[in-house]
Amino acid sequence: MNKGLLTACTALALSGCVMGPNYQAPKPVSAKLSQADGMTAQAPLPPRWWHLYDDPVLDRLEEQALSANTELRVAAASLGRARAMTEAAEGANEPEFSVEAAAQRARLSGESYLLTEPLPVMNLGSVGGGVSYQFDLFGRLRRGAEAARAEEGAVGALADAVKVTLAAEVAKSYVEVCGAQEMEAIVEHSVEVQERLVEFAERLQAEGRGSAIEVSAAKARLADARAALPLDKIKSRAALYRLAFLMGRTPDDYPREAEACHHLPKLSQPLPTGDGAAMIARRPDIRAAERQLAAATARIGVATAELYPQIGIGLTGGTTGILEDLGKAATNRWSIAGLIRWNFPSAGPRAKVRAAKADTARALAQFDGKVLNALREVQTAISTYGENHNRLLSLSEAREAADQTADQLRRLREGGKAAAQVDIGGRNTALIAAQREQAAKEALVLDQINLFLALGGGW
Repeated sequence: MNKGLLTACTALALSGCVMGPNYQAPKPVSAKLSQADGMTAQAPLPPRWWHLYDDPVLDRLEEQALSANTELRVAAASLGRARAMTEAAEGANEPEFSVEAAAQRARLSGESYLLTEPLPVMNLGSVGGGVSYQFDLFGRLRRGAEAARAEEGAVGALADAVKVTLAAEVAKSYVEVCGAQEMEAIVEHSVEVQERLVEFAERLQAEGRGSAIEVSAAKARLADARAALPLDKIKSRAALYRLAFLMGRTPDDYPREAEACHHLPKLSQPLPTGDGAAMIARRPDIRAAERQLAAATARIGVATAELYPQIGIGLTGGTTGILEDLGKAATNRWSIAGLIRWNFPSAGPRAKVRAAKADTARALAQFDGKVLNALREVQTAISTYGENHNRLLSLSEAREAADQTADQLRRLREGGKAAAQVDIGGRNTALIAAQREQAAKEALVLDQINLFLALGGGW
């Protein structure tokens, strides 16, 4: 190799020339999250948000799911693969060593050595090794390793997304079990009331103060109340089976301790939301998009470096000949060589550079979209939570008023100042109000979990 060219290549290698743009993370977005009056607070979101419910059963369900869920196992395997690919990319910039050995008993062709006589049978052998190194003059390997590290970070963020979603799904399933059990108790009470009303209607008919139509209507209301019982049992059983799946279990191995829940979990404080910047930094889908943008930016450098020559050097040596002569001067061999490869024409590689730049523009747009979508989800969740809380307050007032009205009508009927049908209507109104209030309570707890999910809470 020409001495001047060798000196220039060495200087270029030492200068650390790297093609393509250096990655710069997008500027942080300053966004202020609105609050639901009295229901949320701008306090930092704590890790493992489900502890805020102070429910030991929920805590155990979450921990068991996080240790055995199948989707988490898939995510862990994907992350392990990404780490291995990073190691492979980083190792591409290291020297490669090789060792070889061979032995054979053979008779070689005499004519191949320009001899007219046959050669004797010989024991032949060869032992050697080599080392090669590719100079990363234009940063192709370094950018490749940079892209691999960024891809690993994206896979890690997606694994966190699985955890965040899993924690929310476990909590939702548990709430549905508790809500179904609580609603079942209300419906069972409704059935008991309707049974008494049927007896009351039949007694009035026997006394000549009621009609067959009133008895039939009471029986219809009783049948309707009984028909609601299986719905709550179905909902509870489905949620228990979902919990078993989330915990990596078979359906018949569902968590029995969850089945014992008969009251919805409650927050002991306003729901902490933190600020918009913290939410954006925490959301795993945004972190994954940012890492994918970094990987796409690095691949511009990989594609650009393909436009320039690739230079390598190799050294081999060994001993080849008759076995008993191996190692002697006559059998020793060595070589040192340089290699330069430069592909022409460059229309294809230049098109790949443009494609890499387009991929980066797409990744940036996807990142911006993830940020905007996260803000939309959080604001929607906060608004929904606040409005449903106001709705629950109204339903609670309606239930209290219905209870008071039913009690007053019962007393009036017992005192002979109100008809039986008025009393029955008041009781039915109170039962319906209680069911609507309970359904709203469950919806509000699910709103809380959806808000935790939108905030990217968990870690």
